[in-house]
Amino acid sequence: MRIIIIYVKINTTKIKGEFINNMDIIATPSGTDNIIRKFNLKLYKGLGQNFLIDQNIIKKIIEASNIEKDDIIIEIGPGIGSLTQFLLEEIEDGKYFGLEKDKRLVGVLQEIFTEYQEAVFLNADVMEFNWDNFLRESNLENKNIKIIGNLPYYITTPLIIDLLKRDINCLTMIFMVQKEVAERMVSAPGSKVFGSLSVVVQFYSNIYKVDDIPPTVFRPRPNVDSSIVCINPYEKVPYDTRDEELFFNVVRGIFQQRRKKIKNSLLKSSTVNFKREEVMEGLKRSNINPGIRGEKLEIEKMVELSNALYAVQRK
Repeated sequence: MRIIIIYVKINTTKIKGEFINNMDIIATPSGTDNIIRKFNLKLYKGLGQNFLIDQNIIKKIIEASNIEKDDIIIEIGPGIGSLTQFLLEEIEDGKYFGLEKDKRLVGVLQEIFTEYQEAVFLNADVMEFNWDNFLRESNLENKNIKIIGNLPYYITTPLIIDLLKRDINCLTMIFMVQKEVAERMVSAPGSKVFGSLSVVVQFYSNIYKVDDIPPTVFRPRPNVDSSIVCINPYEKVPYDTRDEELFFNVVRGIFQQRRKKIKNSLLKSSTVNFKREEVMEGLKRSNINPGIRGEKLEIEKMVELSNALYAVQRK
């Protein structure tokens, strides 16, 4: 993976809420179109290049982020700087890092933000990004970080799960994601869309949906609705699992055949390998009706079942 680091010096004198060089607001239809024309940009759907053109949406993202002037902001996929422009207005003593996969757009960002505070733009694929090296080399290992971005739909789930499982001092993550994925992440037990993703995200964090976003606020328009989600990782996971890997295998087993009774889901699952008597004993120890569907269980109960199965296998 090749990473290009560009340091951009920015004038630190500014009036709050006003861009000091009277730069046009990027997050408007005309502002976005002007940049696309100026830099002769061809946009790639495969890279999720849909840029915000609505400042009201950006304000909601900024409010949900609760940015302090000394925060460390990491923006995933800054694109042409629609959100970046506002993020840089919020920090004074902090730092900003933009991770952009498209090398062309790194050059665009460099030119657009030559008058702004110090910022670092990295030409990198976030799915192959070496977070450990980045945090260490940027002296961010013990700093409070906020991660923000408009995520391409095809990387949303693996990226969020990866970030939640990493040892990053991340106070909050504010992401724009496909509405359907957002609903799965925030759903409660018993919901038709409650599943493995819901459990993983809620196991590691407190998550809520900020707002839904129609396709009309992007240029070009995507084919799906989006949502803003706020993910606040727990400083310490509140669930006491005997074996975390086993727990997530049990969760996947429960939802592989979600319409089956939980005893049958576990017995037929490809993610766990329990004997019938072990499954029945585990359900009995955790006081779970073998006839219930696993999708109705709360996370605490799934943890209890996982711990019971762990003990049964080792008795």
